[in-house]
Amino acid sequence: MNKSIIHGCQAPQSVGTYSQAVRAGNMLSLSGQPGLEQSSGKLLEGFEAQTHQVFRNLRAACQSAGSELKDIVRLGVLLTDMTHFARFNQFIGEYFAEPYPARTAVQVLGRQRGSVVEAVLIMFFPPA
Repeated sequence: MNKSIIHGCQAPQSVGTYSQAVRAGNMLSLSGQPGLEQSSGKLLEGFEAQTHQVFRNLRAACQSAGSELKDIVRLGVLLTDMTHFARFNQFIGEYFAEPYPARTAVQVLGRQRGSVVEAVLIMFFPPA
């Protein structure tokens, strides 16, 4: 299968031995997106601000690959505090319409740079 690396989008760039996003056929897999601003590399303060930035980063990555948030089929969420789960569900309603993507949410002990929320995705491109 032919794979291509998606980079140069307005989401934060990878800083390690991984690709920001990989397209294989009509599927895109995106590495974790924390609440970092792309322009400054700064982690925003607090759950609400970081979560909005996570969704802006997801949208930017999708658009760089030629798609939109509506094409996401699976969303993985990492939270450092599950008391934020209900509020995260409200964010889903702000950024997505039905049918919603499949989702997994897990609590983690810690995240890079102290982020409190991070998301990963798998999406499929609509047929051409």
